[in-house]
Amino acid sequence: QVQLVESGGGLVQAGGSLRLSCAASGRTFRMYGMGWFRQAPGKERECVGAITWSGGSTYYADSVKGRFTISRDNSQNTLYLQMNSLKPEDTGLYFCAAERSPFTGLLTTSPADFSSWGQGTQVTVSS
Repeated sequence: QVQLVESGGGLVQAGGSLRLSCAASGRTFRMYGMGWFRQAPGKERECVGAITWSGGSTYYADSVKGRFTISRDNSQNTLYLQMNSLKPEDTGLYFCAAERSPFTGLLTTSPADFSSWGQGTQVTVSS
């Protein structure tokens, strides 16, 4: 299992920016596709961004496309989510997660395909 620790959440006004980080340890980070998920109260956990093990392919939910950027630094075992032009509807608990199988090269957004999860970092966007 890989251990994941998120940081960078906080309270920001609408239109502002935040950069989330996810520090990984344990099994080899660079081997696994990664995802960022968020969960708002009363809603299902949704994938807002995903990236393959090499960083060559990325996915974004329609609701964040053009505003969020997912990236990874395999030399630093770190995953990032740059969030710009934040909206109140972006509010939620943000989790990073590592895929269950290594070197798939396939983007997946289903929580069931991810086996390691961080504890989450809260993002609150005020209007």
